Amino acid sequence: MPRKTGKQSALFYLALLSTAVSAAPGFDAGKRTINLHEAVTRTIEQNPDLHTFDYQLKAQQGHALQAGLAPSPELSFELEDVLGTGDNRGVDSAQATLSISWVVERGVRQRHINAARAGSSLLTVEADVRQLDAAAETARRYLVSLAYQAREVNADKAVQIAQETIRSVAKRVKAGKTPKAELSRAQAELARRKLEREDIDHERVSANRRLAAQWGEVTPAFARVEGNINGTLQIASFETLKSRLQQNPEFTRLSSERLLKKAELQLALAKERPSWRLNAGVRHSNSSNDQAFVAGITIPFGERTRNPGRIAAARANLAKTDKQESAMRIHIETTLYVIYEKLQHSLHVIDTLRGEIIPPLEQALTETLRAYNLGRYSYLEWRTVQTEVLDAHNALIEASIDARHNMIEIERLTGVRLTEPTAAGGSL
Repeated sequence: MPRKTGKQSALFYLALLSTAVSAAPGFDAGKRTINLHEAVTRTIEQNPDLHTFDYQLKAQQGHALQAGLAPSPELSFELEDVLGTGDNRGVDSAQATLSISWVVERGVRQRHINAARAGSSLLTVEADVRQLDAAAETARRYLVSLAYQAREVNADKAVQIAQETIRSVAKRVKAGKTPKAELSRAQAELARRKLEREDIDHERVSANRRLAAQWGEVTPAFARVEGNINGTLQIASFETLKSRLQQNPEFTRLSSERLLKKAELQLALAKERPSWRLNAGVRHSNSSNDQAFVAGITIPFGERTRNPGRIAAARANLAKTDKQESAMRIHIETTLYVIYEKLQHSLHVIDTLRGEIIPPLEQALTETLRAYNLGRYSYLEWRTVQTEVLDAHNALIEASIDARHNMIEIERLTGVRLTEPTAAGGSL
């Protein structure tokens, strides 16, 4: 099976990240929205950092081209027995030799080619990894924007509750059943909730700008992102995910690096055998007007022609890649376990909030409002229940954000899609 190109790999990873991204209800149709697929596609095609890496690939391709070129032959001319004394006066006894020489590389050039190609393969894999990293970072920033949109919904609910509170308190004040101070407190609470809503809006705009920067856009061309952060999630077991760690692109990078180090070792070994130089030519003698063929060979000898230092360094670098793979495997597996445990905890928090905390609190809020209107509960008791309900909804949003953030990190580690769409609306 042929290896995916960098863009194909990143878009494949995009398919893993965009697990059932769906449009959340209530978006203003008149506003420009963007989905995760579009965001990651733009990142892969337009990210400025990825574009600068293209020049490194082109430079390495130049090295590979240069490695395939043989050393140029050398043309030499020698003139002997001239401008001397006796028979060698003038140029009558001159001997002229015209020769050409070339290097016999003895396999060194092929080793250069192999090393250059291995270097190109490593850079190609590095480009793939960078694209995957850029895709993951885009998913993280996308999640931040989506999170602020979810927080806006809760903030709007808090403003609505504060407005309803003012209306209920105002009726009791007018009837003389509640001190006017309670109405002032309710009005102050509404102002505070509006400030919180405004702060979230500013943060959302900034988050959108950071997201757009992933594809080099200074001013976002969108106002909102699509997605439902409250969808039900079901994930694979830890053992299943652990078995998929080999798909982590870091292992592919190490494999390519090992090939490079092996090629560098072979090159160092080839250079231990010094190159020979052959020459051949024609000699002309003025005194006899004769010509003769001449040839020669130059063979370096002695310890100076050896390459022990580079060979030792190349062997050490090759051995290092094996140790790095072992260390990386331990690190990645440990990281997977820690993130998986965090994800499990977030899912447990979500289930508890949805099933055991929010429903009874909302029921308590309805009953407390009824009791307040009947004069059985104080304003403070009513406000306490309101705060508990709002806090529970906020906690649900934060737990959902944490769960999806951990999903992104696990998918980045394993390269495997974790979840499937559900009837509840899917997930980021």
